Amino acid sequence: LRLGYGILPSWLLPYLWKFKQPYNGNVAAAVAGLASLRHVDEMQRVVKRLRDERQRLIAALADIAYLKPYPSHANFVLCDVVARDARQLKLDLERRGILVRHYQKPGLDNSIRISVGRPEQTDRLLAVLREV
Repeated sequence: LRLGYGILPSWLLPYLWKFKQPYNGNVAAAVAGLASLRHVDEMQRVVKRLRDERQRLIAALADIAYLKPYPSHANFVLCDVVARDARQLKLDLERRGILVRHYQKPGLDNSIRISVGRPEQTDRLLAVLREV
């Protein structure tokens, strides 16, 4: 599910629309968003776990010689792949059941994007990254 919102001055809106992605939220996302507002304490616990796991992931990725992770405030970590081919790394991980994003775009062509998951998923990812 994907749900977002913006709070901004009205003069800024025309500029924002130039960059907005071509999809909107759906009914399921709206229902989930409203439900989360009724359970703010649980939502805050989930956010804390995500942030903690993201920091653990970034620290561990920094210890892998061929990866350079960037600081992140999102639910993913962008990494430059050093002295290796990022596309081939993506394929190697995929063959082992791990999916990461690789972009064929200037400036990102030798990078991968790793989503933050549960601790056991992070552990498996790190083990495979050390093997390949």
